[in-house]
Order: sequence, then C-alpha cells, then structure tokens
Amino acid sequence: MEERRVIHEITPLMGKDVLYIADRHKKEFTYPIHNHEVYELNFVEHASGVRRIVGDSQEVIGEYDLVLITSPDLEHVWEQYECLSEDIREITVQFDFNLAEDNLFGRNPFISMRKMMNEARKGLCFPLSAIMKVYTQLDELSSIKDGFYAVMQFMTILYELSKSEGSHTLATSSYAKVAIEDDSRRILKVKNYINTNYMDEVRLATLSNMAGMSPSAFSRFFKLHTGRNLSDYIIDIRLGYASRMLVDTSLSISEISFDCGFNNLSNFNRIFKRKKGCSPSEFRENYHKTRIII
Repeated sequence: MEERRVIHEITPLMGKDVLYIADRHKKEFTYPIHNHEVYELNFVEHASGVRRIVGDSQEVIGEYDLVLITSPDLEHVWEQYECLSEDIREITVQFDFNLAEDNLFGRNPFISMRKMMNEARKGLCFPLSAIMKVYTQLDELSSIKDGFYAVMQFMTILYELSKSEGSHTLATSSYAKVAIEDDSRRILKVKNYINTNYMDEVRLATLSNMAGMSPSAFSRFFKLHTGRNLSDYIIDIRLGYASRMLVDTSLSISEISFDCGFNNLSNFNRIFKRKKGCSPSEFRENYHKTRIII
C-alpha cells in the first residue's frame, strides 16, 4: 500500500464557531489536493479554464463555479490548469452543522437542506441560475460582522440552493464510499448486488430475476427509475472503485482493471478516458503531486 498524498487540512474553524468565511482575490490556485472534517461551500468567479477535481470527477470550469462538499473523506482541489485570469475571486465557507434527522434539520422547512447536504457527500455542483440567485448574499457574507446574522445569511444561501434545480453530484458513490440509497426496494436490492459483485460478471438475467421481471422489462424499469442505462450504471460503479484504487494503492493499472471487473485493459483505458477525461495514469498523477501532511 503506498503513502496517501492528499493533505488532510486542519480547518481554521475552531472551538465553538460554526462558520468560517474566507473571501480572497488571487492570480492563481496553488493549494494542493486535500480533504477536511468540516463541510465546505466553495465559490469561484473569473476562473474560466480552472480544473476542478472532486473525488473521481475532473471538470474544467467556466467563469463561475459553486460546489458544496459534506464528506470528510472526499478529496478536492481547484487547479490553475488553463486559467489566464489575473483576478480570480474565491469565497470559501467552512461550517459545522449537526444535520441529525431528530433535530431542526429533520423538520420543515429544513428537509430540503438536509437532502441537499446528503447529496453533497459526493460533491454537489450548482448551475449558473442557482449561483446568480445567491450571488448577492455570497458577495456580502464576509462583510457581515455580527456572527449571528452571518449564520442566518448563510442559512438563507443554503436554503435557496436546496430549492434550486439543475444541480448535479460529482464523485461516484463507489469512490466517495457513500451508502447506496433508492426509493424503490427492487432497485435498491439490485444496486446493492452490483456494489457487492462489481468485480465479477454481472448478468442482466440475474438482476431481472432479483427484481421479479423479464430482462427487457427490467431494463426499461431501471432506466425509467434512475434515468440511466443499466450498463452505464455498472461501468460507473466499476470506474469509481478503480479510481479509488488508483489513489489509495500502488497496484498496477492492469491489476486494478481486472480487480474492478474489466476483462480487457485497452477497453478499461478507453472507457476511463471517455468517462473521466483523462487516462488512468494521468488520473493517478493528479493525486500524487503532493505528500500527505497531518
């Protein structure tokens, strides 16, 4: 097992504080890939061409970017990459709220916020329409001197984001080590089976039998319920585990490929690059640019 090269950040959020706000202008991103115990909402503007890495997701962002992360184990970084801006603005809000279902967040009108926080364990990226809806509140947040009013303004931002449409999760559940959930018991049973047996051949006939349906009917049911083809879902689960192994182990790419259910290395490399935008070796290199600091 090789040494992890991801910084575990000691957050500035200390003691009894629930909110830490950093509003800064800079010419480039230099902070390495990291994770931390507390939740984080990160806003970036004037940063077109920056590469955002959250778990096994890698995307080149546009002029604006807003991401919520609520997992202590989810690595993330914003890299300079192709950004030429001379005035990048970044607002980072780190916070520590108790989101237990038996407290305030388990009741109306906070249920939508709790659901959003749950989704953000994989990293949650918001569309431009949502960013513009909360832009003024974000812009003013660091200038609010009274801690109570700053928290109330931030809660308003979170609430507005939780009601917005078009957000999407970034890391795969298998990479982020997030428990699989689903409203349908049949779909949940199938997803759990795939999650346990991804390294072996997963047959449509086996899955459809588990659901008590014909193969063709189950394929339609799965896509209607999840919005994804069954084959794509299985590939994404396998790629998530493969990505995690690329980061956490020193196994060869060939070993990882076969351990994650791909029976052909060239096929694995091709699918990985199509889905992730880079080769497995490039993905591993992006995570191995810095040494761990605890």
